[in-house]
Amino acid sequence: MQLSGDGFVAGPNGEMDWMSFNWDDKLKDYVTKLTDSIDCILLGRKLAEGFIPYWTEEVSKKENPQYEFARKMVDNPKIVFSKTLTENKWGNTTFAKDESEINKLKEKDGKGIIVYGGAEFVSTLINKDLIDELYLFISPTAIGEGLSIFKQRKKLKLTESVSFDCGIVLLKYEPSKD
Repeated sequence: MQLSGDGFVAGPNGEMDWMSFNWDDKLKDYVTKLTDSIDCILLGRKLAEGFIPYWTEEVSKKENPQYEFARKMVDNPKIVFSKTLTENKWGNTTFAKDESEINKLKEKDGKGIIVYGGAEFVSTLINKDLIDELYLFISPTAIGEGLSIFKQRKKLKLTESVSFDCGIVLLKYEPSKD
């Protein structure tokens, strides 16, 4: 999840225009390895409504430098958590009503599961201890106010930190058992 330097995942109204995508090769390689380790994508409804159509369009552009990443986003099964959606207009996507489905997914054989958020959805998963690892990509931008994935105190254990030439810093955490 990409966060602003002051800890927000989006502006107060969901704005993401502050995000940095001027990634250096080391960061691109890191994210490629991370996405190679998964075979399922979890999304909240709000993010899915932009995420899935965006990557579907990107994969249609064969000369696109993001083509391989876009292909992963389209080809991997996606589970969208929604209490309101009833019509599935996206390929390779199923719906789930609540987070109890996540433990069932974790029990299945296969690779890892990645969550691409939104703020409210990720916050719920963090508060219910359903996320095993947090990859927080801190952008060199402060936005002053916005949406946070941390709605309550949560003790975390730092397991990795990597700085990238483009100014982004990765902080990888696991929930602390203390």
